[in-house]
Amino acid sequence: MSIATINPATGKTVREFPALTPAELDARIQKAHRAAREWRRAPLTERTAAVGRIGDLLLERQAKYAELMTLEMGKPIRAAREEVAKCADACHYFAANAVRFLEPQLLDLSGEPARVEFHPIGVVLAVMPWNFPFWQVIRFAAPALCAGNAGLLKHASNVPQCALALEEVARDAGVPEGVFQTLLVGSDAVDGIIADARVAAVTLTGSNAAGEAVGARAGRSIKKSVLELGGSDPFIVMPSADVKAAAATAVKARAINNGQSCIAAKRFIVATEIYDAFLEQFVAGMRALRVGDPTKDDTDMGPLATRSIRDELHSQVERSVAAGARVIVGGKPVAGPGWFYQPTVLVDAPAGAPVLTEETFGPVAVVIRARDADDVVRIANDSPFGLGSSAWTRDPAEARRLATDIEAGTVVINGMMASDSRLPFGGVKQSGYGRELSDFGLREFVNIKTIRGLASP
Repeated sequence: MSIATINPATGKTVREFPALTPAELDARIQKAHRAAREWRRAPLTERTAAVGRIGDLLLERQAKYAELMTLEMGKPIRAAREEVAKCADACHYFAANAVRFLEPQLLDLSGEPARVEFHPIGVVLAVMPWNFPFWQVIRFAAPALCAGNAGLLKHASNVPQCALALEEVARDAGVPEGVFQTLLVGSDAVDGIIADARVAAVTLTGSNAAGEAVGARAGRSIKKSVLELGGSDPFIVMPSADVKAAAATAVKARAINNGQSCIAAKRFIVATEIYDAFLEQFVAGMRALRVGDPTKDDTDMGPLATRSIRDELHSQVERSVAAGARVIVGGKPVAGPGWFYQPTVLVDAPAGAPVLTEETFGPVAVVIRARDADDVVRIANDSPFGLGSSAWTRDPAEARRLATDIEAGTVVINGMMASDSRLPFGGVKQSGYGRELSDFGLREFVNIKTIRGLASP
């Protein structure tokens, strides 16, 4: 199998890496298993200090790691620098708060002392995607390492240098040998790693197909799993909304990370009273996006990460048009080298069109006209996904209703959907289960242990 850096802006292979042999993989799992037993005994303050140092090093190496992301998956360089900074913030957040999150809870059962403690569970396998090659890993690793677990990273095969850099920064921050390791293996190795008795749990961010496979394997092994899967996030604009602000934010929400984000807004549901005004401004904003060299600071949108991703996105557009949707702007790959795609807006998509029912992983938006609030909620929830959402309204009662009735892990009122270390992140329905970030995420991979009859440690 190929584990290689292929520059998506040129299509050229930059560097190739050999996959681990079965013996090498086994040795790394064993090293993690042994290291986890020692790491769990390390004082919590020692573990949090190491995670804090990871944050420090990320800031020191921000330019280097940003360039690596841009090289491997085409992220615009400004966004890549922001991603490294966000990772550093997450490390510092968990370093500062993990002691509080993991503090035992004391109870009194009619005179009998009891307590709830949070203990690490061991080795956690992380199967991570390429689209946020540092952030997706750090948001698992920072809380997991603070909690006393060891981590094995099986990263996407098109970002091997990012994966190795993450192992490097953990090691340089003083995380003990074996506690955090990168596994350069193909997806065919994941099943066996999950089944291995030395691995306690698995977390995956990725496609629904990958989620089905990983969740099923974890279930057969009776192991904890957290799945963050696809999204087709609704972006709702009601009659009372600030249309200009909503349209400007909508462009950013669709174009983030070259459109390759599970929480990027994808279905723009607009009340009929302001539909035309919103569409005009949104299309103008999408048309104005600068597509080009992701290493340049003035580029808004770089290439898609792989040729197959671009081909699948174009197929979704073509199949939607064949079903009756109309292209207002874009709709085609960009001619020339690399895997670029035009910022695209579709309207009049009929029920069942791929742009309505599937996750579009690239700069393709569909704008949908809604009759009233009931219609908005119906359309928003008419999706197999339920990850994030955004609703624009200046009516407090309407905002409350949308916040309550939209089926999603997060609802943002008058703002853009984004993850935040201080808030739990995850989805419902086919978008997965479990939570990352905040105290909820930190406690996903701990043994919540009840102790009776013991008043103090």
